[in-house]
Amino acid sequence: MKKRALLIAAGCAAALLAPLAHADTFPSKPLTLVIPYPPGGPTDAMARTLAAEIRDKLGQPMVVENRAGANGNIGAEYVARAEPDGYTLMFGTSGPLAINASLYRRISYDPVKSFAPVIRVGYLPNVLVVNPNVVPAKTVPELVAYAKANPGKLAYASSGNGASSHLAGVLFNSMAGTDFQHIPYKGTGPALNDLLGGQVAMSFTDVLTAQQYVKAGKLRALGVTTTRRSQALPEVPTVAEQGYPGYDVSVFFGVVAPAGTPADRVALLNKAFAQVLAADKVKALFASQGLEAASDTSPLALGRFIHDETAKWAGVVKQSGAQLD
Repeated sequence: MKKRALLIAAGCAAALLAPLAHADTFPSKPLTLVIPYPPGGPTDAMARTLAAEIRDKLGQPMVVENRAGANGNIGAEYVARAEPDGYTLMFGTSGPLAINASLYRRISYDPVKSFAPVIRVGYLPNVLVVNPNVVPAKTVPELVAYAKANPGKLAYASSGNGASSHLAGVLFNSMAGTDFQHIPYKGTGPALNDLLGGQVAMSFTDVLTAQQYVKAGKLRALGVTTTRRSQALPEVPTVAEQGYPGYDVSVFFGVVAPAGTPADRVALLNKAFAQVLAADKVKALFASQGLEAASDTSPLALGRFIHDETAKWAGVVKQSGAQLD
């Protein structure tokens, strides 16, 4: 009887693994990884790295397709409407997978309901930087004290309304009681140029953009916006550890499939991506770009994270008053 039970258990296990073991079942043709942004940026670079490396794990090429527009909404809508067979995926970020649901008046997908989470890749911290020729503060508490002693004087640059560099300032104002004025730019480049030139005092930009200017002394980093310090700027304390616990802003990256994608295919894709992310070459490359690896790469973890981030940013967007068509 005991032997029979063991055989039945072994048979059940084999049956559960069967869909993942047959290469002719899935994938049997090339896959598509949609990037909801133009070519050339950090999101595009990371996605292309993963797509190139995953072929050896899946036995099929992964074709990268840029579908840019509306801060990621165009690509997200395309994937949400795609056949839920595991062949069309999106390399998404905080915009289409959390913030845009509250930021845009009209949006034809739901970041929580329209996708099957595959894997959380990691996150790119923002960092609060100031022009040292404009702002004398060297710490976050000093900045807050300076701002309160000079009401209405300080403004911060962002890459646009609704970007993490905008909402980071909204969240900071609400927690610190400051009145930093927001100046939106059309992208990180123009915002950075005016910051370096002294036309604007500060910014909550990403560490990848900021680190070279911080190390050159052209910008002063006061605080990393995530709960843990950044490996790119390990000497810079977090905003949270300087008196504002719970302050946490970053751009996260994750891979999703259309809702309804079979669980066994999601499991296979998750395993393949996890193996790529664990490779020394990929870890070193992503670390050099400032990416912090996700501690939990399960589909369930990404699903929970998207749910929590969507709820979190809904309140911040409402407070900011930002609304886009």
